[in-house]
Amino acid sequence: MNDSKLNVLDELDLVLKDRKNASSNESYVSDLYSRGNSYINSKIQEECTEYIESTENSDRSHMIHEAADLWFHTLVSLSLNEISSSDILKELESRFGLSGIDEKRLRKK
Repeated sequence: MNDSKLNVLDELDLVLKDRKNASSNESYVSDLYSRGNSYINSKIQEECTEYIESTENSDRSHMIHEAADLWFHTLVSLSLNEISSSDILKELESRFGLSGIDEKRLRKK
């Protein structure tokens, strides 16, 4: 993965962490945090639906926009639960060299 992409995720992790101490009146992320997991999950569901709908018309820029919204809200959820994007990247990296079928089989144990 390109280092500049990692830097964006690292920077976003820092911003999300910083927003935990901000007023919910001044920050959208802080407002999401104050509403908790259930509310953030509803936002993730909404963004997921919007992303899926964007794939129906094959509008590349719309798909990118909706995917960014989905990723963002997922990162907010992860941050609220003390999980960083690097934790997710490590998990994905551990799956290299393992077929999806084998990985799913291992999960059942």
